[in-house]
Parts: sequence; C-alpha cells; structure tokens
Amino acid sequence: MAEAQDTKDIRSFVRERYGKIAEEFKPNAGAASCCAPSDSGCCSSETSSVVKLYETPEAATLPEEVAGLSLGCGDPVTLASLTLGQTVLDLGSGGGIDCFLAARKVGPQGRVIGVDMTPAMLEKARASQARMGVENVEFRLGEIEHLPVADGAVDVIISNCVINLSPEKPQVFREAYRVLKSGGKLAVSDIVTNGPLPPEIKSSLSAWAGCVAGALEVQDYIGAIKSAGFVDVKLEPVYFDAQTMEEAVAKAGETLDLHDVPTEQLHKAVFSAKITAQKP
Repeated sequence: MAEAQDTKDIRSFVRERYGKIAEEFKPNAGAASCCAPSDSGCCSSETSSVVKLYETPEAATLPEEVAGLSLGCGDPVTLASLTLGQTVLDLGSGGGIDCFLAARKVGPQGRVIGVDMTPAMLEKARASQARMGVENVEFRLGEIEHLPVADGAVDVIISNCVINLSPEKPQVFREAYRVLKSGGKLAVSDIVTNGPLPPEIKSSLSAWAGCVAGALEVQDYIGAIKSAGFVDVKLEPVYFDAQTMEEAVAKAGETLDLHDVPTEQLHKAVFSAKITAQKP
C-alpha cells in the first residue's frame, strides 16, 4: 500500500511541477531543456540550446511559444526516421514541440497523437496548434502508464525525456507495446544511469521532476523494454558536457546536501540516451 502511495505522490508532484512550468511560461523569457526549467539544475535555459538538441533544421523554425516549452534531452523525431503517412504517438507531449516536428515528417496523410497528463501543458500545446494551423495533430489528456489509445493504432512511438519521470516504467513499455502495430517502432530520448545514484538524489521529489532521480540503470531500462515484448533494442549514450553537469550539481545543491557526493560520480553516472526498439 505504501508503494502505491509513493507512486501516486511522485506522479502528483511531477504533474504539479510541469503544470506550474506551463502556467508561468512566457515566450522569449528563455527556454528550458532536459526535463525541467533552469532552476531545477538540468541542462540549459537558453532557446538556442534547445534547438541544438535537434538534428533537423526545422526545429529552428518553430515559434518561441513551442521551442521555449521544450523540456527534452534529445531528438526522438530524427531518431524515429519518420515517413509520410505514418501514425505517431508522443508519450508526454508537453508543449508539443516533437508533435509539431513529427507532423511535418508524416505529412497531411499522416497523424500525430500527443498524450500528456498535465492540463496546463495541453492547453499551451493546443493554443500553439491553433496559431500554427496544424491539422494532423491531436492532443489527449492521459497518463503514459494508461494510454488513451486503441490497441495496435500507431506505427511509431516517440518520447523525449519523459519515461524517466514515471514511477512505473515497465507499465509504460507494456502500454507502448499494446498500442503499436506489428512491426511498429519505439524511438526514445531519455535519461538513464550507469552506476548507483547517491541516495540524496534518489530520495528527493524535486529531483524526480528534474530528470535524475527517476532514471533507471541502463541495463534495467533495456530489460524493461525487452520484457514488454520488444526486440532489436538499441541504446546509444550521449554524455553531458562537464559544464552542464557542474551546473546541475550546483543547482541541486541548493536544495540537497551533495557536499559528500563527488562531482565525478555524477558525471559518469547520468547520461542521455538514444533508444530504439521494434514490436515483432
């Protein structure tokens, strides 16, 4: 029972945190990348750094109200190698940046569904959709552990630094497997770890909403994907630069006592990853 309560508490905290980000966001006030705003100690707070996450130049053409609400750690749209006519599902779509980029890749014949559990984020995404006149995107309220999507309904699933925030990651991958068509693809950018994280990080709810505490060990992450039924699972690490990690530790230290935690330990332990898998 206590475990169920912990899961509920984490999910509620994450929802409230990201709802606050959406409500307080002002275009041209600086963007937040890698799961959280600049005050959470995760990645950069400059719009240009958000664009640099993406390998496609189309990211630079998106309006500030979209790019400025990017909270990711990679480029799952490019990773997915989308083609015209596909149906794409974005787990934890936030302000909609990956949905709008995916919509361009799949074209008018295709369709993109964004699922997010934060009403304020959905409101921002839908407002941006209306302003941009994007017709092949739909945003739905829901949890990624319980997707409001029919069985076998999508060709590709993308997600950008969101699954690490879920307290029920194996359930997320089971749901992803359920809604994918046979032969469908999972393409995820996420935060994983290689080695144990300090208990100061693991025990902090604020760290859950800032990328790090909820991250799985790399082998556990791959194992959860395989256990859901996926095959051909591939993971490519993308390490953060030293400055980013030092800033993250400094910011986290404002709310956590990390004096006894070697910075080098975090440098080696936490990284972004490009992850792909197939449904047979």
